[in-house]
Amino acid sequence: MNSIIKVIIPAYNEQDSIAKVINDIPKIVDEVIVISNNSTDDTEINAKNAGATVLKENRKGYGFACLKGMEYIAKQEIKPEIIVFLDGDYSDYPEQLSELIHPIINENIDLVIGSRIKQLREQGAMTPQQIFGNWLATFLMKLFFGAKFTDLGPFRAIKYNQLLALNMQDKTYGWTVEMQLKVLKQRMTYTEVPMKYRNRIGVSKVSGTVKGSVLAGVKILGWIFKYSFK
Repeated sequence: MNSIIKVIIPAYNEQDSIAKVINDIPKIVDEVIVISNNSTDDTEINAKNAGATVLKENRKGYGFACLKGMEYIAKQEIKPEIIVFLDGDYSDYPEQLSELIHPIINENIDLVIGSRIKQLREQGAMTPQQIFGNWLATFLMKLFFGAKFTDLGPFRAIKYNQLLALNMQDKTYGWTVEMQLKVLKQRMTYTEVPMKYRNRIGVSKVSGTVKGSVLAGVKILGWIFKYSFK
């Protein structure tokens, strides 16, 4: 039996990239759900025209948008087996989704992170603060939990029932690290798949600003220390 796969894409003012992202997603996906996170441009209409289900979440925050997508799925009669999270800026290669879900389908893994490894990364695709933040967060997870993560990459796939078991709470920048920490705490299985990564279309709302980078760093470290001393 084929797995039911849904993709959740949080998007804030991604009018120039969102249709490209949707169009490159493999046809094995049952539904693409774009959550417009207070967008003021044509993100919503472009996503709809590309065939996505479009939801609105006016409370700003990556986690708020992801939770809105999960809330929508929870109300559906037929639930998916796999949820894929993907950014709307076209920095990831959506066509690699098949590679991303492979360990779940073939090896029964719970969580798969698309790892943005240096060898496959376009120059300048990640800012120095992103690279350092990723290194620090994954180093601390290794130190405290013996984790083997190398990235907090937003392109990720997880079994739907395991996602529900995580009881995700973070509303903003800490969503990715919260998921990984809870997977470690609950002793779920995980792996990483090397992914290509390119310069995004448009300006990053987080890593593209000093304020965004600092707030994201504080939130990520906060989650790690919270779980380390539980």
